[in-house]
Amino acid sequence: MEKQILEIEIEPGMGPRLDKALAAAVPEQAALSRSRLARLIAEGAVSRDGMAVTDQKAKVSAGEIYAIALDPPRAVETIAQDIPLEVLWEDADLIVVNKPAGMVTHPAPGTPEGTLVNALLHHFGGNLSGVGGEARPGIVHRIDKDTSGLLVVAKSDRAHHGLAAQFEAHSVHRHYLAICHGIPDPADPRLRGTRGVSFENGGILKIATQLARHRTDRQKQAVVAGGGRHAVTRTHVIEGFHGAAALIDCWLETGRTHQIRVHMAHAGHGLLGDQTYGGKRKLSEKAVGAEGAEAARLFPRQALHAATLGFIHPVTEEELSFEAPLPADMEGLITSLRGAGAR
Repeated sequence: MEKQILEIEIEPGMGPRLDKALAAAVPEQAALSRSRLARLIAEGAVSRDGMAVTDQKAKVSAGEIYAIALDPPRAVETIAQDIPLEVLWEDADLIVVNKPAGMVTHPAPGTPEGTLVNALLHHFGGNLSGVGGEARPGIVHRIDKDTSGLLVVAKSDRAHHGLAAQFEAHSVHRHYLAICHGIPDPADPRLRGTRGVSFENGGILKIATQLARHRTDRQKQAVVAGGGRHAVTRTHVIEGFHGAAALIDCWLETGRTHQIRVHMAHAGHGLLGDQTYGGKRKLSEKAVGAEGAEAARLFPRQALHAATLGFIHPVTEEELSFEAPLPADMEGLITSLRGAGAR
């Protein structure tokens, strides 16, 4: 079978050596780890201007284009599984579900089963839009495994194309509820001096930066000075918890991978429970009490929930809007954080 060629352009700041630059540049869906890239380089599968480059430490420069020759992916059979779903809307063209935390949106290496797509295939008897491919039928957007909340999935190809166009145009309304460290405050001089951070009327925090793959950890995203993709997040505080944490409403102008998590961490207000971007911060018992501090320490996931979703039905042109209440684990965390003030 013919090799598939993946072309990668080196962007500024990705160097200086080939293996690290490629690890930062390859798209996430390619599922190429740095160790696999090193093997491909050694095997002569990476070339520039038609010449193989076999030294993983070879120096690279911005603007150079490398070709990676890959074996065709093995056929994947996405099986239907009888997994319960919370359905908020369903018609002939689409379905809106409230995804629980811990469920992956679609199959991927390491998680071939137990995903939302596996559950949907059982629910529909296999009737999902084929536009997304065998592993991602019907999927037009996704939320992280450990983020709970609302997702719309296309059942027909016409709905898939129409929904995808709305997400591409950033006309879909999405609000997330999150619990962050500290309280974003317009009077905080540190925030005023953080790149890409500003405040709008009503105390709305706006974070506008470029996001790209982390230079050394391809599973992460990072704020970068140049290159990357433009990302804008807005947020405002709903409720503060004794100066130590806050319940916030976040809404997206763009929809990049891990966008809210990366942006809030960049602003110094990483999400509670976020092991990837939240660092090792802990809430002080003095501020939130022993129960609140312990609840925050033990919270097993990023405290993030896709709470509202609004879009135009791609077939009927009806304006649709959905809400999903906070899940029990986030409600329990909030109750523990509030309780400190009563003692």
